[in-house]
Amino acid sequence: MVPILIGLVILVIYFASRSSNFLTSQNLTNLMVQATVYMLLGMAEIWLLLLGEIDLSVGVTCALSGMVATVLTDPQYHWSWFIALPLAVLASMAVSAIYAFFVIKVRLPSFIVTLAGFLAVQGVLVGVVNAQGTGGSISVQETVLYDLVGGNFTVLATWLFIFVCIGILAFMMIRSNERRIRNNLVAQPRSLILIKLIGLVLVGLGLVWVFNTNRSNFLVLQGMPFAIPIDLAILAVGTFILTKMRAGRYIYAIGGNTEAARRSGIAVNRYRLFAFLATGFSVGVAGLLYASRLGGITSGVDSNLTLLSVGAAVIGGASLFGGRGKMIHAVIGGIIIATIYNGMALLQMQAYVEYIVTAGVLLAAVTIDSLARRGSTIVK
Repeated sequence: MVPILIGLVILVIYFASRSSNFLTSQNLTNLMVQATVYMLLGMAEIWLLLLGEIDLSVGVTCALSGMVATVLTDPQYHWSWFIALPLAVLASMAVSAIYAFFVIKVRLPSFIVTLAGFLAVQGVLVGVVNAQGTGGSISVQETVLYDLVGGNFTVLATWLFIFVCIGILAFMMIRSNERRIRNNLVAQPRSLILIKLIGLVLVGLGLVWVFNTNRSNFLVLQGMPFAIPIDLAILAVGTFILTKMRAGRYIYAIGGNTEAARRSGIAVNRYRLFAFLATGFSVGVAGLLYASRLGGITSGVDSNLTLLSVGAAVIGGASLFGGRGKMIHAVIGGIIIATIYNGMALLQMQAYVEYIVTAGVLLAAVTIDSLARRGSTIVK
């Protein structure tokens, strides 16, 4: 990920040099909130990209999840949020389960299945939203749903959360390295581990400064938005499954060589279904944050969401050919996409420039992926 991180640093330096507002706490917090949906949808795509599959409907399915939560918590229906929000996520998982049936049992290409699903879900979304008689949009009325993005931790809770996370990461890093040293395996020098720990602490202090600085000129607005820990929770769970559990190892094996995985005794279809459901879950959570950030749902969904979700995964380092990728790749890619859009908005660039720049970054990432894969094949 080093070249990707260097690219992110270059973007930050460029936008900071062009706009004095880019590195303010208000804009950086806004940038991270902007990145949440991209990161979650990118992590959703990772599950399928690892298998060599793809979901072209994550954008509208995300909106469908947000619509279900918004409609059910509306005063007209008055469902409790702790029932409506899980149902919204289950709705997204149900869509993914339908895709899994056609891909696994009927053996249709995921590209075609999810493209058809895109059109079908879009139709359902338009029909339901218009049926509410609210002029093509539904506003969020439930406080808990609104606060997923609009709410913030206290200053003290922000300090505690960030440094508890740093403590856990530091403990895991040190324990893993020391275990490799004890077992006479290749391990990183302790000096390098120390440098990484110092870097973690500096990043933590930077995040505390960003989140705990007052971001308003009219009132006190401090603390980390609730959306950030939600992203981190999905990242942590997804990373744990892929790196520490049998399901994760099998998904990598299936993506690397499906027939070899089948011959080795892996229940291939079971883990392909698991990946589709994991995608649906992440998309459902993204839908809740999507509705919360927009303050509602409209019948017209941003058609770029799906493209940017795939872009987030690929720009971060995941492969379109299966077998390679990590959840952190989608997180880095989502931040890069949000940085591009945020920076260009501050510079008041026209929409067509945003499209061209994003297309260039995506094309460069896919080209690097293809060249890396070709080089790996030549080495073998």
